[in-house]
Amino acid sequence: MARETRQLPVPEGLEGMRVDAAVSRLFGLSRAVAADLVAAGDVLIDAATTSKSDRLSAGSWLEVTLPAPEEPLTPKEELVEGMDILYSDDDLIAVNKPVGVAAHPTIGWDGPTVVGGLTAAGFRISTSGPPERKGIVQRLDVGTSGVMVVAASERGYSSLKQAFRDRTVSKNYHALVQGLPDPIKGTVDAPIGRHPSAGWRFAVTEGGKHAITHYEVIEAFREVSLLDIKLETGRTHQIRVHMSSIGHPCAGDPMYGCDPNLAKRLGLIRQWLHAVRLGFHHPSSGSWMEITAPYPDDLAGALDKVRQ
Repeated sequence: MARETRQLPVPEGLEGMRVDAAVSRLFGLSRAVAADLVAAGDVLIDAATTSKSDRLSAGSWLEVTLPAPEEPLTPKEELVEGMDILYSDDDLIAVNKPVGVAAHPTIGWDGPTVVGGLTAAGFRISTSGPPERKGIVQRLDVGTSGVMVVAASERGYSSLKQAFRDRTVSKNYHALVQGLPDPIKGTVDAPIGRHPSAGWRFAVTEGGKHAITHYEVIEAFREVSLLDIKLETGRTHQIRVHMSSIGHPCAGDPMYGCDPNLAKRLGLIRQWLHAVRLGFHHPSSGSWMEITAPYPDDLAGALDKVRQ
């Protein structure tokens, strides 16, 4: 993309200010980006290059070649192996999202996405929403598999988006957790925020966002329990954080305190967590529908080992 060059006299209010600080303030750039521009020779004062620590004089002529605007994030159109279509019509598409697939493109992620996979498979997706998230009404973490719905029409987008916002969507997950929760049917009501010492993790924190998780034991084994979990809210890593906070982390989830030896014995290289069922009112007919997603091979295999 072409880069824009701006020219202006140095205002009196910036007299004596460092060049990098002035460029940062004038053009809304970070101090680091401003310093990089100076170092690259993209900042001229009276047609001469300068250094970032030089001081400005009012009335001098400042010429700055701004950084190229960021390319818009667009989904990479490629078929996604193992992403099964569970249901589709004119308003929505439901997929069984495999592990290792993101819902949509994000900065720093160049792997497969649900949106890119659907587009490559010839599905029409709603044009509503930001360019990189067209049709996306909900998300599943890259490391979590299961049923996920995408809007195919504008009507589908507005209806489903509102349903998720109003929490009228029923979201059920199955999780294999360590130990046996007591009580075997209960609720975790605890706010979730960034972990104070590791921002890439989440934790139950005093100033976090309201989060409620309901769970019920389906099967209990010697070392683990299979739970049916219903989410009332949808925070990042919610189930993993909440189950870990009560001493029952998901099997195969080292980020939240699982036993690595157990994970190895079960052949798990990711958390045993699967979005098994999604229920909502259809955007057109208004009738209640539920879509279920079978366990993927790695989770089914681990569960078989436990049952044996």
